[in-house]
Amino acid sequence: MNKNSCDVVIVGGGVMGSATAYYLMNHDDRLNIIVVEPDPTYSKASSTLSVGNARIQFSLRENIQISQYTFEVLKQFEEEMMVDDNRPNISFRREGNLFLIDRDNRSLAREAIALQKRLDCKVEWWSNQKIRERYPLFEPKGLSGGSFGPLDGHFDAYAFLMGYKAKARSLGANYIKDQVVEILTDSSKVTGVRLASGESLSTGLVVNCAGAWAADVARTAGVHLPVEPIKRQVFVLDTAIKPAGPLPLTVLPSGLYFRTETGGLILLGKSMPEDPVGFEFSWDDKRFTEVLWPELAAFVPAFDTLKLIRGWAGLYAVNTLDGNAILGEWPEIKGFYLANGFSGHGLQQAPAVGRYMSELLLDLSPKIDLSNFHAERILAKRPLSESGLV
Repeated sequence: MNKNSCDVVIVGGGVMGSATAYYLMNHDDRLNIIVVEPDPTYSKASSTLSVGNARIQFSLRENIQISQYTFEVLKQFEEEMMVDDNRPNISFRREGNLFLIDRDNRSLAREAIALQKRLDCKVEWWSNQKIRERYPLFEPKGLSGGSFGPLDGHFDAYAFLMGYKAKARSLGANYIKDQVVEILTDSSKVTGVRLASGESLSTGLVVNCAGAWAADVARTAGVHLPVEPIKRQVFVLDTAIKPAGPLPLTVLPSGLYFRTETGGLILLGKSMPEDPVGFEFSWDDKRFTEVLWPELAAFVPAFDTLKLIRGWAGLYAVNTLDGNAILGEWPEIKGFYLANGFSGHGLQQAPAVGRYMSELLLDLSPKIDLSNFHAERILAKRPLSESGLV
């Protein structure tokens, strides 16, 4: 066999690429899979720069079903991803997600909760009074209440990624440090990829799992994806007054979010319209002190005294059409598959999407029907509707 020939090339070895590799190898460990990752340290990977959240609270059926599967995976992840005696420690903490609702969005929130309950999700509507009772530091004046997911929570994103990667490699997936600079095609069919090293890999199946770099990869095949790398910033705070216990990931109607972190710290962020497009990773303390701190202190008056410890920036791979995933084979190129445009939700969606991509590639019947996310809607400019994206 040609050493440069393989069954599947996965572009990007982050959490989506590694999950896809794992589920492929788990189905058939005879497959010859090559995962191409330019930065095995994952220093700029979106997942490892996230706050590691997972939630059931979506308003689109498929996104809810994806989260339900993720929660099942998280329960068994450390055991199932063991390699020899090495057990990943993802530190999954079910401290909840609280979405605060204003009057303008109350009906949409109620509809979303009704759908979540029809799908047997554990979610509750909280009045302002209940919010104050559970979290006395909060001041929800002027709000209509909130939806609370008690099983939502957060986990160690790096450990999660490395767990999938280690298991995929143990099953036979081959990771190489290189960069895909061109998707090779002939007569509208994938024939392989060309690498920055000068080598080429021959294959009839390529999966674009390049995250924030997805549009650049697709463009080499003449495919134009509405996916942009948008910088998001996270700030680490040490407050003078500490909460009595862990705070859930709390999301204000404006999109401002925060939660407690180990060591008594607070993580805080907000997606804003002026967030820059591009591959830039600097963070700005003025953004916190001048914009976000006043908003935080209005909702949590006790946080008017605090110290900004540090911050960081990562990238959302934002699908500018509708903020939802783009999955499946690109209609105009046979063998070119996409798992892109997760808009900040890729970490928590990796288990279900990785499994789904493996089912498509191996022509298996999908356990969850995610055809609503297929790429045809991009060509047709037919957006999906999902409220409450953060």
